[in-house]
Amino acid sequence: MISKELLDILCCPETKAELVLDNNFLVSTDKDTRRRYRIEDDIPIMLIDESEQLDIETWRQIMKKHGKSTE
Repeated sequence: MISKELLDILCCPETKAELVLDNNFLVSTDKDTRRRYRIEDDIPIMLIDESEQLDIETWRQIMKKHGKSTE
């Protein structure tokens, strides 16, 4: 599990946006890129080339679940 302290200092490597922890993924709060980074063995894989771009609806659902703005 990613600690709160680590989550507080991590950011999206592409946009520097805040990340939210969603199951075994870190999801960027940036609406334009909507990047999702996987976590393997408690290690976030923060490589843009290995990230996934979420569709807008999935991203919005995750942001709402974590109390983040979707605008």
